[in-house]
Amino acid sequence: MLELKGVHTHYGLSHVLQGIDLRVGKGEVIGLFGRNGVGKTTVIKTIAGWLSPSSGQVLFDGERLDGVSADQICRRGIGLVPEDRRIFPGLTVEENLRLGQMQCPSRSRAESRRRLDDTYQRFPRLAERRRQMGTTLSGGEQQMLAIARVLAGAPRLLLIDEPTEGLAPMIVDEIFELIGKLAHEGTPIVLVEQNVHRALNLTTRHYLIERGQVVAEGKSADPGDRQALIGRISV
Repeated sequence: MLELKGVHTHYGLSHVLQGIDLRVGKGEVIGLFGRNGVGKTTVIKTIAGWLSPSSGQVLFDGERLDGVSADQICRRGIGLVPEDRRIFPGLTVEENLRLGQMQCPSRSRAESRRRLDDTYQRFPRLAERRRQMGTTLSGGEQQMLAIARVLAGAPRLLLIDEPTEGLAPMIVDEIFELIGKLAHEGTPIVLVEQNVHRALNLTTRHYLIERGQVVAEGKSADPGDRQALIGRISV
């Protein structure tokens, strides 16, 4: 479904990604793991078009995405939940969700309303706060809103960057439960997460990134692959 071939990405003169190769199949949840600053978020942003690769190819259903604008990539079905959530200031929870629905302009008004109702059923806490300004929510509620806003656009592939960072343990449980439900529903996901042990219970396969390169990959259900990953991150 998604494939990166020899992708290099720069921040100015800084050569961050140095020949990344990875793939995501339909229904897979892929974990990107590694220490801070190794390029995991850069991989996510390059896929989403927030950064343009210097060379290499990003393919989605066989079509090239490298060089395509971020908004066009979003409309093609790739949704990004960024690390900093980016809740729109001055807008209510519902207005943030309606902006997410703008990625599907062909929907009828009735369909948009039904989808919004479905979102509130999935996120009852957001339903209770639908008239509240999004930036006044707690950190955990803002993370739920960021995920819900992307889901409102019915993405075919979901990119989630550090969803539990800085959240209380109870909220972390809720976020992992939500991602688990999305995975069970067959939503393809690329997940960047520092809580490796818990994330491995959600992922199908994983990649270890060091210094902008994939240095290992494995099946998350394989005890040997899991131990090898955890051992290398812990060193």
